[in-house]
Amino acid sequence: MKLLSKGRSNKEMAHDLGLSKAAVKFHLKTIYAKLGASRRGMAVSVSKHLKLTNRE
Repeated sequence: MKLLSKGRSNKEMAHDLGLSKAAVKFHLKTIYAKLGASRRGMAVSVSKHLKLTNRE
């Protein structure tokens, strides 16, 4: 969630985490489902509301 809240692209997150873009996409899809979000911005907003990340 920290990388997502920083506005990192899937490609950038994959590079930072040593994963493939497909793996990042898969994990983001799972995160979105758990948060009830359909978009990146919505996922970040929900995670901030739930205090899952300390980013402002």
